[in-house]
Amino acid sequence: MRVVIQRVTEASVTVDNSITGSIQQGLLVLVGIEDADTMEDLVWLSNKICNLRIFNDAEGVMNKSLMDCDGNILLVSQFTLHASTKKGNRPSYIKASKPPIAVPLYEAMIQQLQTDLGKPIQTGIFGADMKVQLLNDGPVTIVIDSKNKE
Repeated sequence: MRVVIQRVTEASVTVDNSITGSIQQGLLVLVGIEDADTMEDLVWLSNKICNLRIFNDAEGVMNKSLMDCDGNILLVSQFTLHASTKKGNRPSYIKASKPPIAVPLYEAMIQQLQTDLGKPIQTGIFGADMKVQLLNDGPVTIVIDSKNKE
């Protein structure tokens, strides 16, 4: 699994002119799933996302986690995170999982994040044409790949 995490003061996702998920302070998490991903990847990433210390403490130092500041998560599926650009100018998405594999893992990721965070999270709609709006705070943007644990 590959995620792009953005610390936000607000974020929302819209499908067919209807907001399907929105948050105030927290993290917008874009997630890409590949066939080699397992529940172990999912559990590791969820723990990392919820405990990543990227929120400012009273001294303005990034020393607080999402859990520490009672932040929220907006999770959005994004197969393009597994784009390969080695050949030519048209990205290949061959590594990105197809829905029969990706949907159950995406749904399990939602459940795991809710368990780890201790409250419901907001989401987009898997496979839909989504419009994502955000106000990046910092800006702080972090990319994590569960296969290399960084």
